Amino acid sequence: MIAFGPVPSRRLGRSLGINNIPAKICTFSCVYCQLGKTLQMQIERQSFYEPERIAAEVADKVKEAKQRGETIDYLTFVPDGEPTLDEQLGREIELLRPLGIRIAVITNASLMDQPAVREALLLADWVSLKVDAVTESIWRRVDRPQRTLPLVALHTGMLDFAAAFRGELATETMLVRGVNDSETEMMPVATFLQQLAPHKAYIAVPTRPPAETWVQPPTSEAVVAAYHIFSSALGAERVEYLIGYEGDAFAFTGHVEEDLLSITAVHPMRKQAVDAFLQKAGADWGVVQRLIAAGKMIELAYGGHTFYMRKLPGRQ
Repeated sequence: MIAFGPVPSRRLGRSLGINNIPAKICTFSCVYCQLGKTLQMQIERQSFYEPERIAAEVADKVKEAKQRGETIDYLTFVPDGEPTLDEQLGREIELLRPLGIRIAVITNASLMDQPAVREALLLADWVSLKVDAVTESIWRRVDRPQRTLPLVALHTGMLDFAAAFRGELATETMLVRGVNDSETEMMPVATFLQQLAPHKAYIAVPTRPPAETWVQPPTSEAVVAAYHIFSSALGAERVEYLIGYEGDAFAFTGHVEEDLLSITAVHPMRKQAVDAFLQKAGADWGVVQRLIAAGKMIELAYGGHTFYMRKLPGRQ
């Protein structure tokens, strides 16, 4: 499913997702990834889907959503893998412009040393760059990048992009307990963010089931410490937590099973969100039970909550 949602986003309001990369083709295999372990690690860009197909499917989903009274604040490239691996990303953004909806891209910043990647991202309205660590050993431990990726060159590319970008730049730093959540590591991250000067620097913690079962969110004290360190570097008005629940306002576009599978392929849903979705769709839990029985969806617990996720090859 290329287009899904709209889904509630803690950063973007109501976001209609665009899945422009097949399942789990990525440049990283982050220990906290909600989609499971990376199945195909690569750094070579290629074309995965025809840009016209992506534009048509997004347009159809926008039409369906609007017919049901759903609002859409952003069209967001947030796929099952790294969106900038798609060499057609810039063309796809251009084809989506006539829809008149702001366009966002959430990237792990792993290919920012490539001019073509930066040029494509300059076409977006909102771009989020991942900055989990700036110390190479910590970066490799938490994000587990493809082994030849050059961290220093990526930082240079990010700075070049930030200097040229006229849209809204955000960063996201995911804190994992005992890995990158120390003040010793957060200080150099804050220094780098100060150079990037994003509109918003988000501090995130794992809120959905991670790829590695040992992954735990940081302590409250560590999160508060990171907030103060980032605020000192950037100003408190430009630093926000990304640690709360995004809500239950997932969109129903008329196809219950299809909608559930497309949303949970990239956005695991809490039980209460599924409850609200089914009620909105006029359906019952038999839908979920059938999907689980068919091996299309899985149920799992994390952080005291029950989640429902589409079963992909990289998930257990």
